Amino acid sequence: MARMRLDHVSYAVGPEGMEATSERLAELLGEKPVEGGIHPRFGTTNMVLPLAHGQYVEIVQVLDHPASDKAPFGQAVRERSAAGGGWLGWVVAVDDITALEERLERSAVAGNRHRPDGSELRWRQVGVVGLRADPQLPFFIQWESGPDLHPSADATGAVGLTGLEIAGDRARVADWLGVDLGRATWGLDLSWVPAEAAGGIRSVTFSTPDGPVRI
Repeated sequence: MARMRLDHVSYAVGPEGMEATSERLAELLGEKPVEGGIHPRFGTTNMVLPLAHGQYVEIVQVLDHPASDKAPFGQAVRERSAAGGGWLGWVVAVDDITALEERLERSAVAGNRHRPDGSELRWRQVGVVGLRADPQLPFFIQWESGPDLHPSADATGAVGLTGLEIAGDRARVADWLGVDLGRATWGLDLSWVPAEAAGGIRSVTFSTPDGPVRI
């Protein structure tokens, strides 16, 4: 079985735009946003809030780009932004995405973006179609770039991700992940509330020098 850990959570930009959304979340957490870059295969762009423990918050915006009409990730961002923006999903890193391709009977797709310094991040991901159909489900990523390029590399270590509240069915998510989900899976407090019209992340809790912050 592939080893898993929570890699990041994604927040789709709403009507306020990328700059205002990034500044708002950064002020709440006391972390400085880092410019990410364009995902040419997905038709999206992002900013990053690096966190402790190799995790981060991705603030993502869809672009007026042909790829965003075809790529499931671009479509998912567009739909969430059109609904007002907010938490889009959670992303689980694995060390062997091939095993997940076989279990889920889906093929991973390549992703990349160039950082402002010119370095390129590369990865493979699978499960975004599942996220669109059932927003409580995470998708999976396997990084092909080294840890020095991971979006969490600029973290100060002062802010960490400690909990997720998800609207949905714990058993359904556990089956999707192929693991037994306890409240403290991967050191996180995972809590569940009944799904309404659409499931997905309802809130994320962070530890900060000023105490817990729930967004």
